[in-house]
Amino acid sequence: MIRITAAGIGGFILVFIEAYIVLLLKSYQTIDFGGIGPFVSVWAMNFFLLFSIFTHLKLWYEEREKARGEVVQEK
Repeated sequence: MIRITAAGIGGFILVFIEAYIVLLLKSYQTIDFGGIGPFVSVWAMNFFLLFSIFTHLKLWYEEREKARGEVVQEK
């Protein structure tokens, strides 16, 4: 649940960070996303990118804790 929430909020924030980078690189004054459809598409791509990163981090952390538990038990 936390991964979904963090990915949703983070994806929304990333849309604006990406737009700001485009503004700086291309010296634009404004950006037109072309409506709500393209905006939601970009947000969805960012959402799934962040969700996959958070899932990978969760699995890595669980494996790390499991490995540490096994090392402690061996001693």
